[in-house]
Formats: sequence, structure tokens, C-alpha cells
Amino acid sequence: MKLLLAPMEGLLDYTLRDILTRVGGVDRCVSEFIRITHRQLPARVFTRIVPELHHGSRTPAGVLVRPQLLGSDPACMADNAGVLASLHPEGIDLNFGCPAKTVNQHRGGAVLLDEPELVGQIVAAVRRAVPLSIPVSAKMRLGNTCDTRALECAQAIADAGAAELVVHARTKAHGYRPPAYWERVREVRDVVTIPVIANGEIWNVADALRCREVTGCDTLMIGRGMVRNPGLALAIVAADRAAQGLAPGAGGIAWADLLPLMADFWRLVATHVEPRHRSGRLKQWLNYLRRHYAEAEQAFTELRLTNDPAGITAWLAAQQAQAGMPALHP
Repeated sequence: MKLLLAPMEGLLDYTLRDILTRVGGVDRCVSEFIRITHRQLPARVFTRIVPELHHGSRTPAGVLVRPQLLGSDPACMADNAGVLASLHPEGIDLNFGCPAKTVNQHRGGAVLLDEPELVGQIVAAVRRAVPLSIPVSAKMRLGNTCDTRALECAQAIADAGAAELVVHARTKAHGYRPPAYWERVREVRDVVTIPVIANGEIWNVADALRCREVTGCDTLMIGRGMVRNPGLALAIVAADRAAQGLAPGAGGIAWADLLPLMADFWRLVATHVEPRHRSGRLKQWLNYLRRHYAEAEQAFTELRLTNDPAGITAWLAAQQAQAGMPALHP
């Protein structure tokens, strides 16, 4: 089983990608989307959002990162894909799944799934614009307001030359409400000849194994489940290896082992986020972590009203001191 780290706008940026891929178990990442509108963006925009492009398209832990583009104009998408290709990305992914109202109102993301022909034109234009050595992939939901055109959209993406397709097993109208309709992903897989990757509602090892069973997909994409439990990919890999009769290796990560990674996350945030916004970034992650770690629930409660970066630094230093770890330096 292969595991991909999902793009999550406003949360899973290069800082958190760095931290989560250090834990292990992730085979590849997809970046948060780069919005393409009416003009050709300079290279610095791509490298600002995906700085891994400066390092062979890899995180510091060596995990590949595929930049993602979002837009609706085939020619403009192709022009920008050409600029991105000059930066030698591991691949280029196309977003047909974003449910955000602002994005959809500007004819981007999941709303395009009402227009399978346009979806195919975008994929084909990007595929023609970049060297064949650079894979072009796509991520879609099952549809916009309904899933009646899911197979049509998937077929359009495959016929246009995409190398693989991630399917988030919900429509835009479903949002992120459970359940995920994994059986529909299998239907997509049955009608296209390219690899299909399943995404949606994978919170634990049992979910991952069940998703693979229902969809028939050997590659899964995980987003919120990995943010909530950074050791999830490791645990899934361990369970998969054990099922094959192989040595499972390490599975999961304890709170004490997560603390130094949290401290590194805080240091990295300080390098590019304004002081008044820094505490919000750590509390945003803690809000996810508290659904898996009891210690994170306590941490979130203690820090909920703390907005001073110095207070966060002091709290992290105290946590590390209690765990017998080296002192944290801001």
C-alpha cells in the first residue's frame, strides 16, 4: 500500500508537510493549490508556495512533493504549467475538488465537475504544455451538487492524458460530512485505465484497510486523519506489512515523541509568519491533535487564550523540560 499526503488549503502548507513527512510512512505529497486566473505567474510564486522546488521537489525528509494548480482556463493553465515545468517538479496535479465557495464562485475547483468537457480540455492543455517526463495527475470529487457525472469526468481526465486520478469520495455538496462513498471510487476505477487513488474518511488503520477493500485501490490519500494523528501513515504501513507476514516496523507516534516535532514546527512558523498570527498556527494544529491525544486536549485548553508568541515558546519549553528534553530556543 502507498500513502499520499493530501493538499489542505490554509493548513497543510510546506511547514506542516516538513514535520509530517519526518514522522514517516508517506510516499508522496500534493501541495496546497496554486490559483491560476488570467495571467502567467512568475516562477517565484510557485517556489513561495512550494519551496521544495528548490530542493529537487522534496521535503527535507526526502519525500516527493507534487505542486497543484487550480483554474478553469485551459490556455492559461497550460501557460502556467509551462512555467512550473521549468522548475523541474516531480509532477503537476490539477484541482477539480476544492469545495470552497469563493473558489467555486470564480469557476474553480469542484464546480468544474458540471462541465466534463472543460475538465478534459484543461487536462489535455496542461499535458501538451509540459514534457512527457513530468506526470500530470488530477484530483476530483464525485461531483458538484450530485455524483451523476462522476464517471464522465473521470473518463475525460483519463482520456486527456492524466497519469493518475485521486477521487475524494464525496461531492462538493457533501462537504466533509461522513460518510465517504468509497463504493463509487471502485466504479470510477472500473471505467478508467489509469491508476485511481482513494481519498476521504480515513481516520485510522481500520478505515484504511476497509477503504482498500471497498475501492480496490492500493494507494490511498490521507489529509485530516494525518494532521490529527501524525503517526497514522506509519501505523497503516505497519499493519499492511504484518498482514503480508512481514516485519511490521514502528507504528504510530507517542505524544512525547511528537513534542520535539511540535517545537520544530513552532521554530519554522517563526521564520515566515508574522508574530500576531503565529500562535494561531500552533493552536490550529493542536485543535486537530486533541482528537487523538489526550495531552493535546489539555494543551489546547491551556493555550486557547494565549496569543503572545513568547507565551507559546515558554509553554513548549516547559513541556520539553518535563519530558527531559533539551530546552527550546526561540
